[in-house]
Amino acid sequence: MAQLVVRNLDDDIKFKLQQRARRHGWSTEEEVREILRNAESLGKRLRALFGEIGLEEDIPEWRGHPAEAATF
Repeated sequence: MAQLVVRNLDDDIKFKLQQRARRHGWSTEEEVREILRNAESLGKRLRALFGEIGLEEDIPEWRGHPAEAATF
């Protein structure tokens, strides 16, 4: 399995992840894995949902670009 190192993580984020992990009864590492699994799953579901209405390109906000107002 692959490993991922996250540097420069804010202390408050780490603390919140630890608290969340304790609530679920598992390690902080497992909590982060679960968050990443859920994010991947959500992304797939959103792509499938919007793909049905003709969205075939990436959404710019997901690539770090600022959101732009919709024009009709």
